[in-house]
Amino acid sequence: MPIIDLNQLPAPDVVEELDFETILAERKATLISLYPEDQQEAVARTLTLESEPLVKLLEENAYRELIWRQRVNEAARAVMLACAAGNDLDVIGANYNTTRLIITPADDSTIPPTPAVMESDTDYRLRIQQAFEGLSVAGSVGAYQYHGRSADGRVADISVTSPSPACVTISVLSRENNGVASEDLLAVVRNALNGEDVRPVADRVTVQSAAIVEYQINATLYLYPGPESEPIRAAAVKKLEAYITAQHRLGRDIRLSAIYAALHVEGVAACRTDCTAGRHRAQQYAGVFLYRIPRRDRRL
Repeated sequence: MPIIDLNQLPAPDVVEELDFETILAERKATLISLYPEDQQEAVARTLTLESEPLVKLLEENAYRELIWRQRVNEAARAVMLACAAGNDLDVIGANYNTTRLIITPADDSTIPPTPAVMESDTDYRLRIQQAFEGLSVAGSVGAYQYHGRSADGRVADISVTSPSPACVTISVLSRENNGVASEDLLAVVRNALNGEDVRPVADRVTVQSAAIVEYQINATLYLYPGPESEPIRAAAVKKLEAYITAQHRLGRDIRLSAIYAALHVEGVAACRTDCTAGRHRAQQYAGVFLYRIPRRDRRL
């Protein structure tokens, strides 16, 4: 079953668009309506004065209402899978019997103690979406993906292919070792996928590491004249790294057009780049790993 892209959903109607000036105007109008008609014009003139104590009181009340309504918005988002984060998302995951995975355990022997590295909200949200697939014992792609991703926090992605009838090949992309899955991790995934309540009796499952295609990006940014270049370069790198992180999945390509789009932030007049990944077409069982981003900028 296809996974819904939650980022493409429209904003829910329950979440209000808030504006302080609108709330203040509504409060002023309500206050004016409480006076007799022959006094309303005088009160309205009074409320146009910023120094009027009554205006200050209305502004304080309007701001408090704004905070309260924003709190309602946040509470509404907290119970939606598409919007929830942190502990709120953990509670939603519990409804699907899916807990957040530990990528790296905590280490109390260090000073100060090193906290555990937990699964990101994005990855956890995807597994929650696939939870119902995990109930299937028919050997669906979604079921293998759910159980494979849930086997260990070190699993970044899972690819499922069937080269021949009754034969299933599982490719594992690791969060460690530049994406190459270790034998220890493969054994954990293999054990999880061969359970009697997961694998159909006729399936023959092969678990392997994903093939990694390494690449580098060489980019030159041409900037408009201005006092500083570092903030512009930092913004471009941040946007580029966000794209690279999103594409660190099996079967996803690195496209030159997307790289150009990421580098063209405010202040960049033009850019020139070369990406070696653009010469390869990512296969379903392969992932891409960025090993170098040389960066430089020039003034026009």
